[in-house]
Amino acid sequence: MSIKPFLKWAGGKRWLVDRAEFRIPRYDGRYIEPFLGGGAVFFHHRPAQAILSDINSRLVETYCAIRDDWHSVWVALSAHQLKHSKTHYYTERSAVKKDISERAAQFLYLNRACWNGLYRENLKGEFNVPIGTKSNIILDSDDFEESARILSKAEITSQDFELTIDQARSGDFIFVDPPYTTAHNYNGFVKYNQSIFDWDGQIRLRDSLVRANSRGASILVTNANHKSIHDLYGDHADIYETARASVISGKSAGRQSTSEAIIVFR
Repeated sequence: MSIKPFLKWAGGKRWLVDRAEFRIPRYDGRYIEPFLGGGAVFFHHRPAQAILSDINSRLVETYCAIRDDWHSVWVALSAHQLKHSKTHYYTERSAVKKDISERAAQFLYLNRACWNGLYRENLKGEFNVPIGTKSNIILDSDDFEESARILSKAEITSQDFELTIDQARSGDFIFVDPPYTTAHNYNGFVKYNQSIFDWDGQIRLRDSLVRANSRGASILVTNANHKSIHDLYGDHADIYETARASVISGKSAGRQSTSEAIIVFR
C-alpha cells in the first residue's frame, strides 16, 4: 500500500500518481529518482530497491534522519506542534541545530508551517519563506515508521542529477521531475525555478537521459508542457499532456487549470 509523503513540496506529484495516464513501466532493476523533492511517486510505488537524490542537502538529510531514527524525529516534531506560533516559527527559521534529528524535525516543521510548502533561500543560504496559515504540524496521515521502512531500501544522496542518472544501467527505471524551466519563461512558477534550474540544465538533463536510455534504462519524465520542452525531447520520446490545477500562486486568480507534459522514452 502506498503512503502519503511527509513533505509538501512545490511542484510535487501527489495529484498525478493515481491518474490513468501515469503508468510506471515494468522493470527488473532499480528505481532511480534524481529530483526527489517530496517523493510522492516513490512512496506511491514503494520500489524494492532505489537510488534517490536531490541537490538540496537539508532535504536529503531529513530523509536519512527519518530512515535511520524516525522516532527521534517524531518526538522533536511533536515538540514543535506544542510550541507552534508566529514567534516560534520565525525563531526556528533562523535557529541552528547540531543534532541531525533536531535538524530534520526543524526542516519538517518549517515545511509544514511555511507558505505553500515552498523551499527558498536568500543569498546567504538561509531559509526565508514566510509563515503560512496551517496550524497542524502533526498530521493524521503521518506514518514515520512505515516511511522509514520504505526508505530503508533506498540509497539516498545529495548530488547533482547527472551523477545519479549516470548510475543507471539496463533494467533500471528512472523517474524524473525536474524544476520546470522553459526556453521562454512565461509564468511565476517557471520564473521562480529559473534561479535553481536554468535552460542549460534542461539540456544537460535531456542529454544524460538519452545516454541512460542507450544503456537500457526505462525513463519517464514530467516537465512543463511548452513547445521548447516538446522540441527538446521530441526526437527521443513520446509526449502526452495531462491537465492539473495550478496551486503555486499566492492569489486565487493564479490558481487556474494548466497542463503538464508526460514524456516517455522510446
